[in-house]
Amino acid sequence: MDKVIEKKKGIAAAFTKRAVPYWMGGVVVLFVLWLLVRDNQSVLRVNSQTLSMGQVTRGEFNDYIRVTGQVMPMTTIQISPLEGGVVETIVAEEGSKVKKGDVILILNNESLDLQILNAEADLAEKENILRNTMISMEQQKLSLRQDMLQLGVEVRRLKRAYDSSKELYQEKLIAKEEWLKAEEDYLLALDKLELVKNRSQQDSLYRTVQIEQMEESLQNMRRNMLMIRKRKDNLTIKAPIDGELGLLDVVLGQSISAGTKVGQINNLDSYKIEAQVDEHYIDRVTSGLVAQFERQDEKYSTVIRKVYPEVRDGKFKADFKFDGQQPANIRIGQTYYLNLQLGQPEEALLIPRGTFYQKTGGRWIYVVSEDGTQASRREIRIGRQNPQYYEVLEGLEPGERVIVSGYDSFGDNDVLIFR
Repeated sequence: MDKVIEKKKGIAAAFTKRAVPYWMGGVVVLFVLWLLVRDNQSVLRVNSQTLSMGQVTRGEFNDYIRVTGQVMPMTTIQISPLEGGVVETIVAEEGSKVKKGDVILILNNESLDLQILNAEADLAEKENILRNTMISMEQQKLSLRQDMLQLGVEVRRLKRAYDSSKELYQEKLIAKEEWLKAEEDYLLALDKLELVKNRSQQDSLYRTVQIEQMEESLQNMRRNMLMIRKRKDNLTIKAPIDGELGLLDVVLGQSISAGTKVGQINNLDSYKIEAQVDEHYIDRVTSGLVAQFERQDEKYSTVIRKVYPEVRDGKFKADFKFDGQQPANIRIGQTYYLNLQLGQPEEALLIPRGTFYQKTGGRWIYVVSEDGTQASRREIRIGRQNPQYYEVLEGLEPGERVIVSGYDSFGDNDVLIFR
């Protein structure tokens, strides 16, 4: 006989096998609802005593940056020998004051001494050759003059003989052949005299050209001799201007090549400040901008005179000249901290500078809640900056507090809970 199974009612019906699918469906619905309403923010507990906080304020933003500069002479002249040699004497020491023309170093160059001796010997030989040539030409000139004198006498004698023969022939006292022979002897003597005169003229022109060429060659050798002797003078290195001798890096017996830098002369009449500026500001730093600094409770003003376009190791160089008086006891190499003004002061929203910027790049910041128990991450936008403040363009309101210390230990957490 079949047993009649009674149908469960009430709470008991909820725990039957037929109710399992309903239970599973309910669990899925609750899980979905939990996913929709749960807080996805990651949380980190931190010690508030280790944090640095700043307040968002509205005030005047002074657009300047602080740069570090060193005092340098306005004019520096490099000392380089025009002639190489071995250091024989060091006359002036580094740091000493020198006048224009003062001897600094004396070099020795035996090879140059040998060149001078050879040049002197060549010059003496050339002068001797020229002297002998001129003597020979003068002798030849005298010989031609003597020939012309003799031929002149002979022409006059033959002319008399010709004139006498002509008269005798006209009087029929001599034969015609004798008269013609006297005429031919006379004409031949005239031709010889003319030939000697032409030769004398040609020789004179030749001698003139040859002597001019030899004189020119001799003058060139003399100039060459003077230049070589001047090279000898270049072995004595002298100060080109008045100033202070710096960076003298030589020792006795050192061999120095021509053109090698051995030191420099610093003109102490005027100074400049040479500063390195972060490449971030290369588009804003131009000639004419004003920078100020304090020294011994005195304020001094400078102006950018030159901006160098090359960027090295993330920085570029700028030269500043003093606008007005210079500090007392100014020295080359002193370090000054300049406040370089990039623009006019303007009203802006400000937060204090802090190391958080290295982590966030100014794109976000932790904002402290009103009750001071936690801080939440918020997207912001930062504009200009100076050594004291960042300019906030959007994302913050006056009166809010923010964490400005470093974020390296916070990871990517959205909320910081203070303990």
